[in-house]
Amino acid sequence: MARAIPLDDIPVFGKKSLPNKETDLKTGAIFLINKPLEWSSFDVVKFLRKRIRVKKTGHAGTLDPLATGLLILCCGKATKSISMIQDLPKTYIAEITFGRSTTTYDAEGETHEEGDWKHITKEKVKQVLTEQFTGTVNQVPPMYSALKYGGKKLYELARKGEEVERPPRQITFHNHEILDFNPPKLTLKTQCSKGTYIRSLARDLGEALASKAYLSGLERTAIGHYLVDDALHPHDLADKLKEIWES
Repeated sequence: MARAIPLDDIPVFGKKSLPNKETDLKTGAIFLINKPLEWSSFDVVKFLRKRIRVKKTGHAGTLDPLATGLLILCCGKATKSISMIQDLPKTYIAEITFGRSTTTYDAEGETHEEGDWKHITKEKVKQVLTEQFTGTVNQVPPMYSALKYGGKKLYELARKGEEVERPPRQITFHNHEILDFNPPKLTLKTQCSKGTYIRSLARDLGEALASKAYLSGLERTAIGHYLVDDALHPHDLADKLKEIWES
């Protein structure tokens, strides 16, 4: 079995660098993609697989369709290193709206419950984030997730109106920064470990503040040292690759 390639040894392609006609992508490469709104992570893989011209292509950590930002694609032998990328800390900018919760914990779901938000202050948000959502914490994954229960994905059960008990998982919030607080909306920059659901953070933060909340917007800005600022929109990457292959 082939060993994973150290990440520092894998060429990275995005805004700053692109392959040339002689580049053999089957030997391994990383592509930094800025995932558009309403594209699934697999939509991006499917779209670019033919353009990259390497069948063995996958992403290193999914993003929900309503999230945007950094999605890392690995192709060729670099797919052996996907787990190393998944282990890196993730940075997100989340918009959290207080006043109601939804069935999916984000803007896609129907209203589940409503709650008052006028008592929430920036200082109280800071306090709760520090006391309850910093360091290693237990987080219950949302029902609308790809985790499996009894051989079926949770979201498949949720769509049938079923809810099952989900054991909490240990995740880590490294730090939080409040970028803006314009009630009922909070814009929060968060760095966290793999396995973290920002949708669950939004829902849990609302509960901790004696309110309700859902994730109304999300952008992943970094995975380890890989940045969304260096990433390309899928169409832009496809156009640039076409120019290279046909030049």
